[in-house]
Amino acid sequence: MTKIDIISGFLGAGKTTLIKKLLQEGFQGEKIVLIENEFGEIGIDGGFLKDAGVEITEMNSGCICCSLVGDFSTALQKVLDQFSPDRIIIEPSGVGKLSDVIKAVQDMHNEQMVLNSFVTVADASKCKMYMKNFGEFFNNQVEYANTIVLSRTQNMKEDKLELCIQLIREKNANATIITTPWDDISGAQILAAMEKKSSFTEDLMKEAKVCTTCGHVHEHDHEEDCGCGHHHHEHDHEEGCGCGHHHHEHDHEEGCGCGHHHHEHDHEEGCGCGHHHHEHDHDHEEGCGCGHHHHGHHHADEVFTSWGVETPHKFTTDEMKEILEALANTDAYGSVLRAKGIVQNVDGSWIYYDLVPGEYELRTGAAEITGKICVIGTNLVEEKLKTVFHIA
Repeated sequence: MTKIDIISGFLGAGKTTLIKKLLQEGFQGEKIVLIENEFGEIGIDGGFLKDAGVEITEMNSGCICCSLVGDFSTALQKVLDQFSPDRIIIEPSGVGKLSDVIKAVQDMHNEQMVLNSFVTVADASKCKMYMKNFGEFFNNQVEYANTIVLSRTQNMKEDKLELCIQLIREKNANATIITTPWDDISGAQILAAMEKKSSFTEDLMKEAKVCTTCGHVHEHDHEEDCGCGHHHHEHDHEEGCGCGHHHHEHDHEEGCGCGHHHHEHDHEEGCGCGHHHHEHDHDHEEGCGCGHHHHGHHHADEVFTSWGVETPHKFTTDEMKEILEALANTDAYGSVLRAKGIVQNVDGSWIYYDLVPGEYELRTGAAEITGKICVIGTNLVEEKLKTVFHIA
């Protein structure tokens, strides 16, 4: 029987880092297959994980939770048949909805596998900002997790960490929350928390139509109440406002396009990127009066865009720092939520970089077959990105 572990998390939360730690310290002796779904055209993380001895299936043209459900099922079945692994780790796109990934697995009705855990990695330092501005995606990942692993807690003030936990508990009252910095605990400890069975895990499995006794997926009548007390999300795609706009909460001064200024700043909590984050803080049923519904059901590709290229261009370290500083801390290239890549340095070494709003890091790594650049966000200005990265 193959265990299925879904490890989700918003853009830049640290999913890949956690998976590496679990591979090194938690899954020893097991035959592991990792299935990744990256939102974007260029696969980056696959290269980072090759040295872990993990077979990787990358699907980069879309998101598991929307257009790739069919391909995802095919890939998962192929992995089961070809490798018969002890465990499959599914790492969804950072903008994927955990509930949709669970459903993609459950819809296979495959007795070769058992849904084992639903994990969400959440950046504790950006929890409040992401809930405000991208709640449809971030909150879903929190709500459906049986274990929430907080990242970047090591430098947080206690009151800020407590606020993060409070906000998470408002969305998910029963999940196990890991707050200890990862360097202070082992992958085995994290795995034990992931696999700790509780009534909450059973409730989630009921909601996902999984038998809590045998671990298999069983189909239930959609009209029946399963008795788990959760709301079962069957979204009506036609219930939107019909205006043709994509409604999501913005974190820029340009507003939502409805002609109103929604000024509700939180100067103490911001993301550190130097932007003013405007929250649409309206009652879900009343709306803001502009005639639009801001809390609909969207696919990731309706809200987020990605830009990715391969390039042989060589950069200096100072040049990359200047580019990343602008991506992380200004709106010059759109609202950049995630950037990741590998480019060659003019001195012959290779620069690996990683960026989330307000912060970035560079490191030296092994040579790649060519440079790779991937940027994910909203309202990306592709022509400017091409110019700054020297793409013809």
